[in-house]
Amino acid sequence: MSFMKKITKIKNKYYSKEILKYLLLSGMIFIAASSPYFILRLMRNTSKFKQSPKRKFLDAFSYLRNKGFIEIERRGHDIKISLTDEGKKRAGKYQIDDLEIDIPKRWDKKWRIIIFDIPDSQRIKRNVFRGKIKEFGFFPLQKSVWVYPYKCDREVGLIRDFLGVTKKDIQVITAEKIDSEDRLKEFFKIKLNI
Repeated sequence: MSFMKKITKIKNKYYSKEILKYLLLSGMIFIAASSPYFILRLMRNTSKFKQSPKRKFLDAFSYLRNKGFIEIERRGHDIKISLTDEGKKRAGKYQIDDLEIDIPKRWDKKWRIIIFDIPDSQRIKRNVFRGKIKEFGFFPLQKSVWVYPYKCDREVGLIRDFLGVTKKDIQVITAEKIDSEDRLKEFFKIKLNI
């Protein structure tokens, strides 16, 4: 494969990924197709693509439709673009892959304790969850009990939803004190005189 083809493929994947993530957040897009500025309106609706070349943008939509990730249907003078079930799965994966936890400047002196009990029959989901919280930098207090010093309810909730498990399977507890928290403060580089 030539260098230019590789670059084009990377750009196409980037546009496709961003379109899927946008559609996951917005649900769907309705655009008046009767307008001669249809493509420009479509690009304006998806703000990340305001500066993108039209051809690449269209190629990404074509690619997504061919892969079965989006449905494009005409409704009178409008066009409706929405995710298929497969597209929702793929968009959810991208959303989880890009997920980050914001670390505030000041610690609120609270610990977030994550307890999970995902059945053995769902080992893959358990491993995905454990891998993601390791990636975030959580501290393993016990086998299925992990600790983090910053708010992470939203992020854990997104992962839980993506995996299709319940709050019973993955719980977030906020605590003000944990035994041996000096060790945790040291691990998370939290100043002991806060």
